[in-house]
Amino acid sequence: MKYYIISGEASGDLHGSNLMKALQREDVNAEFRFWGGDLMAAIGGTLVKHYRELAFMGFAEVIMNLRTITKNLTFCKQDIEAFNPDVIIYIDYPGFNLRIAKWAKQKGYKNHYYISPQIWAWKEGRIKSIKRDVDEMYVILPFEKQFYEDKHNFPVHFVGHPLIDAIGNRHQVDESKFRIENGLSEKPIISLLPGSRKQEIKKVLSIMLSLVDDYKSYQFVIAGAPGQDYEFYQQFIKKSNVHFLNNKTYDLLSVSTAALVTSGTATLETALFKVPQVVCYKGSWLSYQIGKRVVNLDYISLVNLILKKEAVTELIQNEFNTKRLKKELNIILDDYERTKFFLDYYDLERDLGGKGASKNTAKLIYKSINATS
Repeated sequence: MKYYIISGEASGDLHGSNLMKALQREDVNAEFRFWGGDLMAAIGGTLVKHYRELAFMGFAEVIMNLRTITKNLTFCKQDIEAFNPDVIIYIDYPGFNLRIAKWAKQKGYKNHYYISPQIWAWKEGRIKSIKRDVDEMYVILPFEKQFYEDKHNFPVHFVGHPLIDAIGNRHQVDESKFRIENGLSEKPIISLLPGSRKQEIKKVLSIMLSLVDDYKSYQFVIAGAPGQDYEFYQQFIKKSNVHFLNNKTYDLLSVSTAALVTSGTATLETALFKVPQVVCYKGSWLSYQIGKRVVNLDYISLVNLILKKEAVTELIQNEFNTKRLKKELNIILDDYERTKFFLDYYDLERDLGGKGASKNTAKLIYKSINATS
């Protein structure tokens, strides 16, 4: 079978690569053409565009890059027709993917969506196009199945969360060896996960690093995003107890005492490693003003959304400042407070449905294609 996969972010690259591996086990003749990143490219097939070329953050940034987005849409449609896949698999990235899905449905292609757009947060009106254009939807958050089926009468598959597999299947790290190989001391580690896009990194990393002089007994380690080069981060690294590691986020989290994390998938990854965290977010003024008027959520982190309570502190926009961040970091470094994190994190993992998301999704996709071919 021929699979055309579209993911536009680092997290989509990770989940896409694991799905591709699972599809290969179901279909020994699987042929892939995809938009993604280095992880998907390592599995095989043809990488059409890297997500580095696609990552535009916030309302203002999208508007500024409309011409590029339009060109990408046109190119994607032409590329799909040339490849003529048996199925198109969309991974999140809704602004782009739902436009392609509308066109693809009209052309007669099978549309399967893995990792639902977060229409439960904003743009709920997208349910109309999803019901019209998507043949099968695979959701990874427990409350999404209820949202789609009970509220909108649209059947979906809850397959579990792929991060559980991604984290559970990794090789365990020898902490002493890891520290030596990466030039880290024996001091406890505070990990900094400032996001994957340059716009967000610039806004949050300088505030995170403003704490460094107040924590001499710790070392701060920046987790570099897969799509960014070390040269970009150099402008922020000015202290001796600040280190940088690229493409080693999971290994870093596995040996961390605490973490400061930009909102997004990283908050869930940090929780699954049982690391106490403070969630940080700071967008452009315009994007934030628009966002707070259209997003209908009590929380911004997936951890709190799934647990339906503020298990981790969220510092948003003006609340994300040096004074407040220091206060919250002191809290998560306290042994008693850390115990509460661990209890909440175990509940979180239980609610996510256990292992097997990629395998479950691959089986359902392959079965569906065979049934209609």
